[in-house]
Amino acid sequence: MSKNKSESVKVVVRCRPLNRKEESSGSVGGIVEMDLKLGQVILRNPRAPPSEPQKTFTFDAVYDASSKQGDLYDESVRPLIDSVLAGFNGTIFAYGQTGTGKTYTMQGAWLDSEKRGVIPNAFDHIFTHISRSQSDRQYLVRASYLEIYLEEIRDLLDPNHANARALELRENPETGVYVRDLTSCVCKSIKEIEEVMNVGNQARAVAATDMNEHSSRSHALFLITVECSQPGPDGRKHIRVGRLNLVDLAGSERQAKTGVQGERLKEAAKINLSLSALGNVISALADGRSGHVPYRDSKLTRLLQDSLGGNAKTVMVATLGPAPHHYDETLTTLRYANRAKNIQNQPRVNEDPKDALLREFQKEIARLRAQLNHRKWRNKQKKEQVDGEGWEIDGDEDTEGDEEVEKEAQEYVKQEEQRLEMEKEAIRDDHFLMAEEKQRLLGEKERMMGDLRKEQEATEQLTAKYKAMESKLLVGGKNIMDHTNEQQKMLEMKRQEIAEQSRNEREIQQQMLNQDEETLELRETFTSLQQEVEAKTKKLKKLYAKLQCIKAEIHDVNEEHVRSRQELEQTQNELTRELKFKYLIIENFIPPEEKNKIMNRLTFDPEEDQWKFQPLVPTESKCSQMKKRPTSAVGYKRPISQYARVAIAMGAHSRYRAENIMFLELDMTPPTTVSLDRSAEAESNQSPSLDNSPTKERGGSIRKSRSWYQTPKSITSSSSNLSLVACHAATRAAAQ
Repeated sequence: MSKNKSESVKVVVRCRPLNRKEESSGSVGGIVEMDLKLGQVILRNPRAPPSEPQKTFTFDAVYDASSKQGDLYDESVRPLIDSVLAGFNGTIFAYGQTGTGKTYTMQGAWLDSEKRGVIPNAFDHIFTHISRSQSDRQYLVRASYLEIYLEEIRDLLDPNHANARALELRENPETGVYVRDLTSCVCKSIKEIEEVMNVGNQARAVAATDMNEHSSRSHALFLITVECSQPGPDGRKHIRVGRLNLVDLAGSERQAKTGVQGERLKEAAKINLSLSALGNVISALADGRSGHVPYRDSKLTRLLQDSLGGNAKTVMVATLGPAPHHYDETLTTLRYANRAKNIQNQPRVNEDPKDALLREFQKEIARLRAQLNHRKWRNKQKKEQVDGEGWEIDGDEDTEGDEEVEKEAQEYVKQEEQRLEMEKEAIRDDHFLMAEEKQRLLGEKERMMGDLRKEQEATEQLTAKYKAMESKLLVGGKNIMDHTNEQQKMLEMKRQEIAEQSRNEREIQQQMLNQDEETLELRETFTSLQQEVEAKTKKLKKLYAKLQCIKAEIHDVNEEHVRSRQELEQTQNELTRELKFKYLIIENFIPPEEKNKIMNRLTFDPEEDQWKFQPLVPTESKCSQMKKRPTSAVGYKRPISQYARVAIAMGAHSRYRAENIMFLELDMTPPTTVSLDRSAEAESNQSPSLDNSPTKERGGSIRKSRSWYQTPKSITSSSSNLSLVACHAATRAAAQ
């Protein structure tokens, strides 16, 4: 049995044009040059002197600012989608700095056919292939959509997306890493799967930054599963499953350029952390010497575990920005992409192991049968009759097709030519015939050979004319749609052939360049010592230039490392300050017993690599763990809790009474009042003209004032009547 062939990750690079903001800032020209034929990217350092050599990177394909969406899809993505339809796992992900066109490359403009991205073109490709497949095949297409936001996996197809809990990652030895409880929608047409995509896009986290008005704040993964059921040679149904992962990564960000703060800063920190983990995985896989690959450092790398070094065919689209002030980010992206070329995957068809074994046996039997038939055809040759009797071969072989008939006709013509040649030689060697008789017989044989050649040419012309007419006419039993589908299928095959031919030409040119550099020394010959000295000096200068390039590369890597470390330290300081602020809130406003309860409920999940809360009552043993009902307190009809007891003892809002001053009442002393002597007042005011003065009324109604916090006493009707009687009596006494 043949082992799984290893296949390297396919890396393509795309550069966007300058945007309006970059053009208005005075950026003249770009720092990126692309050689489309050789697949090379040439990067110029705007801060370096002109004498410094430019950096050159070679990839599987490159696309400049004038490239079209369809060209990228036909050349780089279409073969991957065909592999998914054949039962392989496939992954396409866009990687690059924020604002370089990752989302445009993956999604594009849905309503414009020329600007449709990879994802809508993949939808069209999948369902078009299904509509043109044979009637004995059945397909099932399922779609899921998720995002990784703040290192939490969220289902974008969940109606309660905002309040839904984070999903968990699980691993199956057979299918690999998967997301538990992820929504999966069955799609029967392009319209349905596009609707699923639109629903997810509306729930995705997007915000504006200084570099991008519609910046993705999360990594998005659109998962498509294509199951195909077809009858096998044994008459039973055989199922194979192809999985396609369409990944739109959030761009790497620098706070100094994006100007994010607050919640956006947290998002940027998580995005850079996951992308850093992805870079570490790529470096470990490309190195080949590392025994440990840090897949568990991030949720993103766990989900891409099969795509990087596993059972999948992977295409990485690296997007670049041509502006001079993005030189550092562009260089980092090119280095990551250049490293990813060395990753080796082992893709295999996802089918039942029994079906895979049966497929291997079928291939071996077909190979042996072909060898046996070839030996029979070479060693055993039967005579052909003029009336059209063909070759008699094994009953297992089918000779009713047009290709078999043409092959038999060619063999017949060849046999007749050999027979005529043998007869001519026999006539020439026969010495008993007269010279005139020989000439007559030879002329007759020549005429027969000429007639045979004319007949062969006429047959070929008639066959070509028949095929041309057949392609123009509609055969009975076929409708116009079938004929149109066949023509479209032929056009797609021609496009694939052209794309494959261009890829092969690019690979051959790259190999020729490498071989020319290696074999140049072997082909050089010198006629004099001076010529040899000049050649050696030229070679020495070339090697010295390479040495300078390597030194500059090392210097750039060190600077990038220092810069990345400073940015990480700055982000760490920001997060540490915010963490200290939260600790301060916890220590001053949360009671210690509540904090201890929360800490006791925390447990570490090694699968998720994060801390989680244990439920108050375990779901599996809720009945056994349920506490008994507390007994009633003395004097109460119903059980009373500890919180209620504290509330009774301390009054309302007892929980945060010691911490929150808004619920504390002020301790104020009651105001001091002086009681007035009514008799003295009556003697001093004996004048009858002052009976109705306001002073007397005020003196009779003066009473002790209350503090603002004391509740006023209610006055009953009897007490009010008594006060009125006393007031009238006092008035009459004063009048006498």
